[in-house]
Amino acid sequence: MLTTAINHGVMVDVLTKTRHQRNIGIQEGKIVQISDRPLEAESVIDANGLTVSPGFIDVHSHVDGDNYAGILSVCQGITTTVGGNCGCSPVDLNAFFREQEEIGFPIHQAMLIGHQTSLRERAGAVDRYRPATKEQVEKMGILAEKALQDGACGVSFGLDYVPGSSLDEVMELARICEGYGRICPVHTRLLTDKDMYSLYELFQVARETKVDILISHFVYQYCNGLVQEGLRMVEKARREGLRIQMDSGMYTNWTTYFDTATFDLANIQNNHWHWEQMVVATGKYKGQIMSEELYHHMKKEYPKEAIIFFEGEEQEVYDCLVKPYVMPSTDIGAYAKGEGHPQIAGTFPKYLKEMVRERKLLSLEEAVYKATWMPAQVFGFAQKGEISVGKDADLTLFDAEKICDKADYPHRGAPDARPEGIPYVFVDRVLTVKNGEYTGACSGKIIKK
Repeated sequence: MLTTAINHGVMVDVLTKTRHQRNIGIQEGKIVQISDRPLEAESVIDANGLTVSPGFIDVHSHVDGDNYAGILSVCQGITTTVGGNCGCSPVDLNAFFREQEEIGFPIHQAMLIGHQTSLRERAGAVDRYRPATKEQVEKMGILAEKALQDGACGVSFGLDYVPGSSLDEVMELARICEGYGRICPVHTRLLTDKDMYSLYELFQVARETKVDILISHFVYQYCNGLVQEGLRMVEKARREGLRIQMDSGMYTNWTTYFDTATFDLANIQNNHWHWEQMVVATGKYKGQIMSEELYHHMKKEYPKEAIIFFEGEEQEVYDCLVKPYVMPSTDIGAYAKGEGHPQIAGTFPKYLKEMVRERKLLSLEEAVYKATWMPAQVFGFAQKGEISVGKDADLTLFDAEKICDKADYPHRGAPDARPEGIPYVFVDRVLTVKNGEYTGACSGKIIKK
């Protein structure tokens, strides 16, 4: 007998971008039956009125083994996450993989090796404002090869955070990555928030190395009125044959840590930012709007807290996500309960609510495709991203008429408020969300390339 049957749901076929009422049978972690008739099983879910989707794949996260971030991810329908983004990853991926496999995790995790923390700093290039030496670049290459051999799905860059990085070191690591058939996600280097050279730099890397590049959280990078120009540049590069794709989120207001180069005083002054554009996301001053006095106090006493920066034009969120080469992403990070940015709990429900139900910019089938099959293909997750016999039993069941986000910014509400309209999520056949609540299951696995 089947372990689990999901009956009477409307299944999204991402390969044909169609919907059909189907009944799905699960056994031993796999989808083993798709039927026109209801199925019998040890456990039966009545999915009447629900859309049955492949589990969402979050291509840009900083979950990196943080259990609460994993719980927030699965509650918004994510069953697989890609961590180690923006050049920041665990230093020893092998040790990370072993630990996660031993303790278990709410969702599946694939990992990138980070240029900044795992390669650059370990090679001795600790000054973020200075380029690495030739010897340091060679050492980075050795470390990168080891990580790719150990199963990293690519090399990530956070060039904003190490503005002194030379193009040579980026090129060298990109060539190594291409040699393994892996991808390079890049948080672009913005010398100012009007800087478009950051994209030309990536085009040069893609042209010379032939590597696949994924531009990270595009709307965060260019939301200050530059999205349309940036999209035109990317589309021209793609027409020229460069292998470039993008991920983007549902917010223009972004967050990062106070001790990064982004919030150095010189960068704030160069961009003519104002204190009232910043809200503290974590710690003692959570929810407070920044002032000059608070800035200097926190720089000295609380440099590890996160700050949300408010800017951008809401329309640019939608301008990005309608593009056929753009996937939704959360940029979720590790925060304490009640802290952080609403992206950590609201991104995918907000994506389906706004892009499909409210604005009708995407069909439901197209929106699901961009959140499942497309990222599975980009990262080479052959067993994920579609509902087919033999594929992994990672499934998200949601009510297309009710799905919505409830999370808000910390000075207005709860950043980690759970969404509505996602009653069931299966991770590797295990019911991990039931009636919208996390069940405590830890059936997620490490995905090694």
